Amino acid sequence: MPRMLPASALLFLTLLTPACGGGEVRFANVFGDHMVLQRETAAAIWGTSDPGAEVSVQGSWSEEAVATTAGADGRWQVELATPEAGGPHTVTATSGGASASLRDVLSGEVWVCSGQSNMEWNMAWLEQGVDAAKLADHPLLRLGFIEKTIAAAPQHEVEARWEVCTPNTVLPFSATAYFFGRELMRSMPDVPIGLVRSAWGGTVAEAWTSEETLRRLGGFDETLDRVGALRDGGGGDTVEQLQAKWWARVAATDPGMKERWQLPQTDLADWETGQVPTMFAQLGWAGFDGLGWFRRSFEVPPHWQGKDLVLHLGAVDDMDVTWINGQEIGAVRVPGRYQSARSYPVPAALLTAGVNTLAVCAVDTGGAGTIGWSSSGPSSVRLALADGSEELVLDGEWRVKRGCTMGDLGGPMPTSGWFDQNGPTALSNGMIEPLVPMAMRGVIWYQGESNRERALQYRELFPAMIRDWRTRWGRGDFPFYWVQIAPFGYGGDRGEAAELREAQTMALSLPNTGQAVTMDIGDPGDIHPQEKAEVGRRLALIALARDYGVDVPYQGPMLSSVDINGPNAILRFDHAEGLELRGDDPSRWFSIAGKDQVFRPAKAEVMQAKGLITVWSDEVPDARAVRFAWGAADASNLFNAAGLPAPSFRTDPWPAVSRAR
Repeated sequence: MPRMLPASALLFLTLLTPACGGGEVRFANVFGDHMVLQRETAAAIWGTSDPGAEVSVQGSWSEEAVATTAGADGRWQVELATPEAGGPHTVTATSGGASASLRDVLSGEVWVCSGQSNMEWNMAWLEQGVDAAKLADHPLLRLGFIEKTIAAAPQHEVEARWEVCTPNTVLPFSATAYFFGRELMRSMPDVPIGLVRSAWGGTVAEAWTSEETLRRLGGFDETLDRVGALRDGGGGDTVEQLQAKWWARVAATDPGMKERWQLPQTDLADWETGQVPTMFAQLGWAGFDGLGWFRRSFEVPPHWQGKDLVLHLGAVDDMDVTWINGQEIGAVRVPGRYQSARSYPVPAALLTAGVNTLAVCAVDTGGAGTIGWSSSGPSSVRLALADGSEELVLDGEWRVKRGCTMGDLGGPMPTSGWFDQNGPTALSNGMIEPLVPMAMRGVIWYQGESNRERALQYRELFPAMIRDWRTRWGRGDFPFYWVQIAPFGYGGDRGEAAELREAQTMALSLPNTGQAVTMDIGDPGDIHPQEKAEVGRRLALIALARDYGVDVPYQGPMLSSVDINGPNAILRFDHAEGLELRGDDPSRWFSIAGKDQVFRPAKAEVMQAKGLITVWSDEVPDARAVRFAWGAADASNLFNAAGLPAPSFRTDPWPAVSRAR
């Protein structure tokens, strides 16, 4: 379940070293039961124990243990030689009389899956994801969840867990990553696959890059200086102070809070009825982001009198305050826990012998508001004895009413001070550094939309980030494959989206990189295209061809050269076997310009035998340059025989419209 710790709670984690005491030993959080270790390599394993203690780590596949000594801060690290694909295994760390074990560990292929929302996008949020999840019973596929965390300094730890892939556990996992892993499994059915999702929607590349690299790159020094001041205790209001002010606005603005709609005597004459569990959209509240109020009455069985109970409310998207008989019994007042089921204790003294009133204020800051509804669908609202032996189901008809909107409150609750998930280094420190130097095969990445208006900067920033990760991991030029951003109708776009795609393509000059092009499967009206299965498949094709020796085509046509002769431009392509332009209007996405640099619609014709395309326009007798699919929402209809599309491209070096900084 996604959870973000506030910046102020994280700033000093490096000072609060989680060293153990009393002869204890533990593994770092990124290591857990059900995990996958990268096969047949020297895998870094680390954790904490007593300072200066001797630590021994042994895999069940080996008769030999690896020993080390914990540092003064209690941290230890070893390199463990991992076996060929298989398992399950156990990894045990011992120190003095203490021990800790990782169970059900497999040896296989590990991939880190990172980026912004199109990588984060869960299976449960897609119709094809929900359908695919029903068949996602894969004992050899393991899912690593890295929780959302920002930090102003590099962290040693992050909240993390591993799950065996099942129809239920896969629902809150990345769809792109799952479909990538599924495709690998189809070609390597006996090799365990580990996918580690470390992603956050709407984030910029500089948030995922270290301070050292950003300083060297330039353009971020002023903000990085503020981050340094924040580490030293300066920088304005803490997140707790900002959130307290936001809740004060809620109390002063929302009619339900002001009029205390949680009280049993509240007049319900203008309240509607609705079924619970529910999503806000099912109540006719589609597009409403704000406070939704829910009430119902109930009676408890006579033999429950005098007994403590527990209210199981299910998940609420994304915060809530809950009352029984006007008394608060529980609340989640921090955002990001929209998939966390609520269970609140109910003291026996709070209940009456007759009718009782349950009231819930569900605070939806954005997206799909819910009550009693998680990523796997509707659950059930239940009141139960504390020992779980009996329960009363409270599903069904409730009274419902809308309160204030997020707009009334001036926007959603702040999740940090000025330093948030888009602050330079924030996610590098909080969500990447704790993974380093975990052994893995490579990285898949889906990001770029949030840097769209700074494509010239991205030409330098994105390759710098890739080199940054490779340097920090110390595993050489490991595979780094990304998804080129899909077509989308960005308002006011003048060419920035195409220039961002161009910047991504230019990063292919780095060794051991690859790009999955999605120009044919985007949605001009949805920045989160639904076709994630094909995205994952195309990423997997690159890995299968480049890393696993599978003979499959993995790249669409790539422009290699252009020759211009009068009105005609002759384009030559690599990966061009079976080159074709599809559709009723095959020339639709081509434009051509003369020396006036004014682009006009062009005609295009494929010379299949030579892998060439001729482009011309009767309006341009002196051709100088060609552009293809250069609009923000333009699709690609240029394919090779493998059905893989070409990215957008241009042949001119004329000035860009994007900002460099």
